[in-house]
Amino acid sequence: MAKKELLHIKGPDFTKYFVPIIEVLRELGGSGNPTEITDLIIEKYNISEDELELRNKNGGSTVKNRIAWARFYLVKGGVIDSTKRGIWTLKPNALDLIDLDKPNEFFSRVHNQFEKKQRSNSDAISSSGFDAEIEEKVEDENYRVQVLDIVKNLPPAGFERLCQRLLRESGFSQVKVTGKSGDGGIDGYGVLELNSLMSFKVLFQSKRYKEVVSSDKVRDFRGAMAGRADKGIILTTGRFTQDAKNEAVRDGVPPIELVDGEKLVSMFEKLEFGLIPRTVFDINHDFFKEFEA
Repeated sequence: MAKKELLHIKGPDFTKYFVPIIEVLRELGGSGNPTEITDLIIEKYNISEDELELRNKNGGSTVKNRIAWARFYLVKGGVIDSTKRGIWTLKPNALDLIDLDKPNEFFSRVHNQFEKKQRSNSDAISSSGFDAEIEEKVEDENYRVQVLDIVKNLPPAGFERLCQRLLRESGFSQVKVTGKSGDGGIDGYGVLELNSLMSFKVLFQSKRYKEVVSSDKVRDFRGAMAGRADKGIILTTGRFTQDAKNEAVRDGVPPIELVDGEKLVSMFEKLEFGLIPRTVFDINHDFFKEFEA
């Protein structure tokens, strides 16, 4: 895959991700989930490990935060549809709304439209309202950073038990933590039953990492799996390098599922595992406009 360079343009740093998001969505057939879109951007645009390690003031990934800002503006500008939760969908008329050669013009237009709309409201807020809206959304995501901090500070045995419980909650049975040293990095195993006639053994490794997990760790784990199971899972509080992700799905060898810190928290959310959900509503001002006349 040919590597591309991110555009260097005037304006906020996140505007350089407008084009990558659109190009990746086109490559994916018009839609995709945030993880696969982000991973493709990182791969296609050769984003370095050093840049991926950068953190913002809230402790989150700077790159992912900028991609989130870019996506937010693309939604506000009508380029991306946000109606289906968790899926980013490129609208059919997207390229009529943004000139890929002049992404900063799109940013200025959308930002100015928002400011104009806010000034027209009786309860108008300052021109920083647009920024405040997304900052509020980013602030709401801070619990993800806090959860990861808690998990990263668990003792190794505690993290292994946490992974054991998570696998049980996810449908695995007979989940055991082996806790054996010198076992090639195998921390435990479980059985996943597909139906009443078919099930298979899965080995897992839990890495309470604050740094990245490299491809050699994936190869070592696969070597330890040989002859013992056809499927493996690596769970970590850190993240995987792109080479590690490629190694996990390399042709001709047993695939390994990778669960990084972000996916770990997503599983907690789905299972309400250690998290108490709450409902927050945003006002759809356009809905009420038809009743103003």
